[in-house]
Parts: sequence; structure tokens; C-alpha cells
Amino acid sequence: MELDAILDRLGGPDAAARLTGVGTEAVRKWRQSRAIPARHWPAIMRATGLTLAELQSEPTPSAAPPPGATAALILADGSTFWGTGFGAHTPEAGAEPAELCFNTGMTGYQETLTDPSYAGQIITFTFPHIGNTGTNPDDLEAATIAARGLVIKSDITAPSNWRATAPLDAWLRRQNLPGIAGLDTRALTQRIRDGGPPTAILAYPESGRFDLTELAARAAAWPGLEGMDLARTVSATQTYEWTETIWQWPSGHGKLATPRHHVVAVDYGAKRNILRHLAHAGCRVTVVPATSTAEDIIRHKPDGIFLSNGPGDPAATGTYAVPTIRSLLDAGIPIFGICLGHQLLALALGGHTYKLARGHRGANQPVKDLTTGRVEITSQNHGFAVDASTLPQGVEITHESLFDGSNEGIACAAKRAFSVQYHPEASPGPGDASHLFQRFVAMMEA
Repeated sequence: MELDAILDRLGGPDAAARLTGVGTEAVRKWRQSRAIPARHWPAIMRATGLTLAELQSEPTPSAAPPPGATAALILADGSTFWGTGFGAHTPEAGAEPAELCFNTGMTGYQETLTDPSYAGQIITFTFPHIGNTGTNPDDLEAATIAARGLVIKSDITAPSNWRATAPLDAWLRRQNLPGIAGLDTRALTQRIRDGGPPTAILAYPESGRFDLTELAARAAAWPGLEGMDLARTVSATQTYEWTETIWQWPSGHGKLATPRHHVVAVDYGAKRNILRHLAHAGCRVTVVPATSTAEDIIRHKPDGIFLSNGPGDPAATGTYAVPTIRSLLDAGIPIFGICLGHQLLALALGGHTYKLARGHRGANQPVKDLTTGRVEITSQNHGFAVDASTLPQGVEITHESLFDGSNEGIACAAKRAFSVQYHPEASPGPGDASHLFQRFVAMMEA
């Protein structure tokens, strides 16, 4: 049913808030986003006598797009958002279904798009001006894009930056990634914020034909990220060495000449700038696949072990990663984890993880260091989190989110291991937490 019809049946907004017990602010958000989160449906059904089938949106049958529209974003409930397509065309059946999320970063769209942690997701950028710095080969976080699409408000602007080597649209075509512009990204963000990330399909067919019923059905059939191990799909398949350091004016990326330590990085979807920060800190880095065993890793005789970021459900990746990490903890080698690596370390130490209602994605996430009282603005990209209440004795909670109080860091002195949920390499984002790489070095030196 349409939102207005539901409100009329309840007797108006004020009566709806009273009869359902959700409050006037929730009803205000319904009207603002033109959508009712699924968690409120039981209250509406009790108050109105409506059935679930009556509440759910019926997908619009196959139809021609509105004038000027060349692409569509179709949600699992049949909601369709029309816009202008760019980047690579999709088949008529659309791109692969994905989780629709939003990122609040104002800069660094190229680093965001190439972050392997976005595997299985379509990214909605809340910042309206995307494309104005173009693209270049230095800002890639991975050789290929793992995300399944992007959504922006304004048409892509022409590149205006001395480092640009290609416009965003042309680069996306080469990367085979579709995008859609002209959507009300504020309304989409509010919908995700209030109801959680929906499943969606981005369709930008060259033919201009859209089977909306089939697209909505494919989106509805997608199981979602829970229980999905995506680290295997983005991890390196072979071991390799990394010595490139961070970008610095005016010479660009440097080369590690005299390493002081040897770090083995387990690649669950590692970003290049994390590896560059390790090299910048004086570490020769050996990158190994996500499925490497403890014996494979220890054979390299590392001074420290790094557990990288990555996509998917940590509990699913943990089926093979956790036994390896437990063996590495028993070996007493210093361990540092970031993002998915943080979650996997927590699982190995006896904790549990869960899926966040909305996730944290952006470069403005406030985190408090509980050991110092200092607050850092951090870059984050994750949809799962560590349940701090499940961590055993001997595991210290070191950081927490000032947005929602969720866990952002742990340490286990007895096992010489620590980890954080956010991205201290700041790619993109602020460098408040880059000191953690030196903390890791200090552990190896000790």
C-alpha cells in the first residue's frame, strides 16, 4: 500500500504514532523518506488489520523508463528509482544483486570504489559532487573493483585536478562497473538509515528495456551478506612481496630500501595503502592468500603478522581463518588486525560478531581510545561488528564508537595482539590513527 493510504487508515500521522506506539518522530521519518521500515510493519498490522501481503509493495510490471531515464535502481520490495546511467552497461537482467549501502565521505571516491571491502555492495555516495578530481593510477586500492555499482545525485562533473589521467565515466567503463545519477540520494540514505540496507539491482541496459518484475524478483531472491564468505573472492591467489611506501609530494610513491622488520600480511581483501603504511614503517611485507595455514605463514619467519581488512561475514570467513589465527596466537608472534582482521582476531580469542543495523562507512567516524581518553576521527567501512559483551577475560576493550557505542578495538597482552575496527591508513580519510602502525612496530621491536 501507499504510505498515505496507510496513514489515512490509521487516522492521520498523530493517530498513527499513538496507535502503533512508534512515536511521532518515527512517523515523521516515514513521511520524509516515503517508506516504512520493516521493523514497524508488525505494529501497523496490529493497528490496522492489514496483512503482510497488503503492506508489501507490488513490483511494477515491465515498463518503459520515464523520459530521459536510461538506468534504474530496483529494490527487493519492488521500489524503482529511475536515473541516468553511466559507466559500463549491464545486461538486461541488470548487474548482480547486492546490498545497497551509503558512504558519507566527501573525498576519495576512487579509493572507496576500489576498496575490496565493498564486494557484494552498491555504494550510494551522500556527497553530491562525484568525479570532479577524475581518476589516476596512484589512488587505486586494488587492481579491480569488487563493488557492484554506484549511485550519485548529480551528473558526473568534468575532472579538474592536475593528477587526473582519465574521467571517472571512462575509467568505470574500463572497470566494467555501472553507475546511476540523478537519484535523491538523501531519501535513499534515510531509507537505509531507518530500515537497514536493502537488496538492490542496478540496471543500465544498452537496449533501454527493463523487466522490472524480473529485476525485483532477482533482488528479492538474493540471500544477503550474512553467512557469505567474500574474502576468498578478493584475496590474492599467490604469495607476493610488497615494498612500495606511501605517496609523498613531490616524488609520489617511494620504495622501501632498508627494511627493519618482516611482516606477513594475510590478505582477506587488503587495501594497497595499508601495505604502503607497513612498508613506510620499515616493514618488508610478504602478502599471503586468505586461506593460508599457520604453517604456511610461520614458514616465512615473520617478525609480525598483519590481518587485513576485507568483505563479507566474519563468521563465514572464520571457518578457515580462525583456526589459523589461533595457531598464530599460540606461536607468540605479534599480531595487528584491521577491520575484518579485527573481527577475525576477536573470533579467534573467543568473542562473537553480529551484523550492524546500518554499518559504518565514511571518513568522519568518531572513535574514543578508552586507554587514553583521546577521540580520533576515523575512516571506516564495515557492516559487521564485534560483540564486546562476548569477549573473554584477558581481552581488553580499547576503543568504542561514539556514534553507537559499538566495539572499535581490542588488545590481548598475553597473546601480543591488538586490532581496530577502523582504517588507520586513512585511504580516504583523516590520519588521526596512523600512529597504530608504529605501535605494531614497537611490539615487534620488543
